[in-house]
Amino acid sequence: MAASKSSFVSFRKYFRFSFVVVILIDFVMFTVRLDALDNGLALTPPMGWMAWERFRCNIDCKNDPDNCISEKLFMQMADRIAEDGFKNAGYQYVCIDDCWSSHNRTLTGDLQPDPDRFPHGIKYLADYIHSKGLKFGLYADYGTLTCERYPGSIEYIQQDMQLFADWGVDYLKMDGCFADPLTFDEGYPTVTRALNESGRHIVFSCSWPAYLVWGGIKPNYPLIAKHCNLWRNYNDIQDSWYSLIRIIDWYGDHQDEMIPVAGPGHWNDPDQLLIGDFSLSYEQSKTQFAIWAIITAPLMMSNDLRNIAPWARDILLNREIIEVNQDKLGKMGRRVSQSFRQYTEVWSRPLYDGSVAVVLFSRRHDQPYVIEAFFDEVGLSTSLAKARDLFEHKNLGTFKKSFKAKVNPSGVVMVKLSPIQDEL
Repeated sequence: MAASKSSFVSFRKYFRFSFVVVILIDFVMFTVRLDALDNGLALTPPMGWMAWERFRCNIDCKNDPDNCISEKLFMQMADRIAEDGFKNAGYQYVCIDDCWSSHNRTLTGDLQPDPDRFPHGIKYLADYIHSKGLKFGLYADYGTLTCERYPGSIEYIQQDMQLFADWGVDYLKMDGCFADPLTFDEGYPTVTRALNESGRHIVFSCSWPAYLVWGGIKPNYPLIAKHCNLWRNYNDIQDSWYSLIRIIDWYGDHQDEMIPVAGPGHWNDPDQLLIGDFSLSYEQSKTQFAIWAIITAPLMMSNDLRNIAPWARDILLNREIIEVNQDKLGKMGRRVSQSFRQYTEVWSRPLYDGSVAVVLFSRRHDQPYVIEAFFDEVGLSTSLAKARDLFEHKNLGTFKKSFKAKVNPSGVVMVKLSPIQDEL
């Protein structure tokens, strides 16, 4: 009996211990499910249009009614995306940035749009965009104020996220002005939890790491990828070749820390596309589109689609390069070589079908220059490969051990290299 009693006591202790462990495990799993972003969205980099780079905080609808931040502007851009081929090419989000709201919340604490510029309200605008078969994006800020000093969300996280869900928001850009970056590792996840609890699946674009980088703090990218679908890493892009080059340089210099966390559902975001705006030439525009495709960047245009040059439209609608950007493998590419003496670079990205996308990039200002990409450095294990030019839409033939081409100043050649099994 003593032995049996001892066994029974041990069993009860084991049972209690096991029960506690099960409860703890279940609690931890529930906590993870609750805390991590769980929306199943952005399995490929988001594509769409965002107002900021082109239209900034233009709120002067009296003197500039066609270009101010208003419901009219976003409805017109939705029309152009739906009717001019952009929707069919994959662009689907129409996104408001800063300066949409009133400077005052309602008596119950809700954000509200500026009544003169958005007289029908945000839900009306979201419904209009949805009626075009598109999705609606909105801007908020984690801090006390937005970057342009409109009301921030830090004291209204749950309320604001629920309001956005009720309005029909599909994509949220959450900035980080007027907040302490040292709090972001705990603060941004509160937004994630509120989005999870809102009852609506919303793509979450956060500026979390960008403010850490500016503050000299090393971002915890695995944590960020757990809570955001995409995130800004670096400076806002400006409408200039210099700004674009600085971002490309920064991505190349920091690629080893960013590549491991990029993939379906979570992407590094080098900012908006300048193509069709004021400053970039044809060659420079091709460069941005090609590099953005290689580094799995979101393709968010910021231009005036009501008045865009045909050559810029053709670049943005290049299906072969969009296919590279949207490749379901979701593997972020890298800068594989650079020549400081010749001002040239080679970038590459593996694709789902076993081929490799390669960009030959010339920073030169003088003459076209021949750049060579060796198969072993771009990730091809065979010595033979077929090359297809993705801008010219033509097959270039079979190449052995390397591919080379003449590249225009500040321009690119982009090819897809498909391996051919070596003959024995």
